[in-house]
Amino acid sequence: MKRLLLTLSVLLLSITSNSQVLNPVKWATSVVKLSDTEYELISTATIEPGWHLYSQIVPEDGPIATTFTYDDSDGNFKTIGNTTEEAGHTVDDPVFEMKIKYFENTAVFKQKIELLKEVSTVMAFVEFMVCDDARCLPPTEIDLVFNLSDKTPTGTETILTETKVSKEGKGTDPASNKGLWSIFFIAFLSGFAALLTPCVFPMIPMTVSFFTKQSKTKAAGIKNAIIYGICIIVIYVLLGTAVTGIFGADALNALATNVWFNIIFFLLLVVFAVSFLGAFEIMLPNSWANKVDSQADRGGLIGIFFMALALAIVSFSCTGPIVGTLLVEAASKGGLAPIIGMLGFSLAIALPFALFAAFPGWLNSLPKSGGWLNTVKVVLGFLELALAFKFLSQADLVLQAHFLEREVFISIWIAIFGALAFYLFGKIKLPHDSPLTHISVGRLSLGLVVLSFTVYMIPGLWGAPLNLISAFPPPLEYSESPYGVGFSKMGTTSVLENHEGLPDGGHLLAPHDILAFNDYDKGLAYAKKVGKPVMIDFTGWACVNCRKMEQNVWPKPEILNILKNEVVLISLYVDDKRPLEDQEIVESQLHPGKKLKYIGQKWSELQTVKYKANSQPFYVLMNHDVENLIDPVGYTPDVEEYHDWLKKGISNFK
Repeated sequence: MKRLLLTLSVLLLSITSNSQVLNPVKWATSVVKLSDTEYELISTATIEPGWHLYSQIVPEDGPIATTFTYDDSDGNFKTIGNTTEEAGHTVDDPVFEMKIKYFENTAVFKQKIELLKEVSTVMAFVEFMVCDDARCLPPTEIDLVFNLSDKTPTGTETILTETKVSKEGKGTDPASNKGLWSIFFIAFLSGFAALLTPCVFPMIPMTVSFFTKQSKTKAAGIKNAIIYGICIIVIYVLLGTAVTGIFGADALNALATNVWFNIIFFLLLVVFAVSFLGAFEIMLPNSWANKVDSQADRGGLIGIFFMALALAIVSFSCTGPIVGTLLVEAASKGGLAPIIGMLGFSLAIALPFALFAAFPGWLNSLPKSGGWLNTVKVVLGFLELALAFKFLSQADLVLQAHFLEREVFISIWIAIFGALAFYLFGKIKLPHDSPLTHISVGRLSLGLVVLSFTVYMIPGLWGAPLNLISAFPPPLEYSESPYGVGFSKMGTTSVLENHEGLPDGGHLLAPHDILAFNDYDKGLAYAKKVGKPVMIDFTGWACVNCRKMEQNVWPKPEILNILKNEVVLISLYVDDKRPLEDQEIVESQLHPGKKLKYIGQKWSELQTVKYKANSQPFYVLMNHDVENLIDPVGYTPDVEEYHDWLKKGISNFK
């Protein structure tokens, strides 16, 4: 039921993210003097929002526990009892899927000591691990320094001394600041698109005129319109907060590779698209609007709030599909993304009301309502329809059904955008269109852009990479003709020049003939045989950023040469739903008592247990003793940066 309710919310493009050095926990120390010889050492962790620090006691096969070690090697003091900690939270951890105690925002740890000799400082170090709802950083160890002062009054604390991290974890950050800014920007554009629909746009002059005419002074009218805009933002941000709170980031993230979710979402997007195209309207019950509208007559702040709520309900037929798509896509990113997404969307809706209230003369410059508003709605309908097939494609990829291969997907998009171009040129008319006596310059220009995009996609039927839309179609190898119709195999140097035939478990990754393995053991065995380092590629069929790396970064000559000739590539698909062989079914290390059933579960567990990460893409360079040659990295769209990472790792192997 949750899933069905969630999928009524719905936009978008995928959000990129960069691999970066993260330091979400800052440590500080303080000291309380208990007596002439006894002190309490206090370690305070300040934790960034969205992250959590684990307790000192965690279940077996769980994350790394927080561990304190106090350096009493010189016999200057002795510890009294164990390090104590606060109550924290005990929850079902979404990463390790077991009940674990952890801390959010802040955590305070205390240790009593008794001095045996007079000293001014006590040295210690803490090892800890931090995670958010989607991934974990590697264990980190930092030094702690506690300053003891004879002048410290008994029972008081010294000033906190911030301790710098000496070893920083490196991990993948799908909800990084850049990712949040991206989702805010796309949400803002989505809100602007919703603003230009026939359900919202006509409300601008009507509402602003109401506030300016009903208010006793111009200043009061401006104030009320600004409050109205703020109420719109509050309503949508509350919606984003509710989605995050009810469903949880990890549950939503898991839906991204769920076959049934993608199929249901495909069907819903088709329904929304057909509605935008004019077949019918999706509306909330009229009784809701009537009840809210009656509350709007109360006046004051409450009345203004209900006016804003009435706008949200009345405009649902236009904004609902956009808001819903945006919510689901943002929520699958986890963390604050749904809230940031709703903030961007509502800001675009609210700004015009405040601005036009402050400068009512601008209302005269607004274009009159008319058929162009329906045109905007129809264009959005075509875009929704195109986006729908992305979700159907993800379900097909996870199932490996080969029903919607690359050529079929591109053909559908060519048909959709071609029809959109004909519509913009006035060759296709839909139910709610006004009579078109001429085509405006703006409509003609947009039509030419759409037509150009349609023509651009046509070579994709014959193997062109189509880098502009690399995140949307299935990968090049998932195709009827992986090398392209009428094209010879790409690449100048074959990886198999020095031996005959393909090794056990190996296959050539089209269209560049990269030798790849989908089995960890077979790939490692081959690497030992040929004396090359291993590159593990934790990937997924439904992983958008994985496709971007494979189609935009890997084909670059300097990268391609390394992948073909200097490493052995092992691609492990964490969302592979094919069942494991009977002899491979073992008990899960992360979920005691449960068995691994699918190939993807096996590789997902390997990544989580060994590398304490579960987001893709995730690249590991290792030697034949399965030791890392360099810190793993995630999504790295910068070719030079990715090339440097590869070269450094390979040089460490040599």
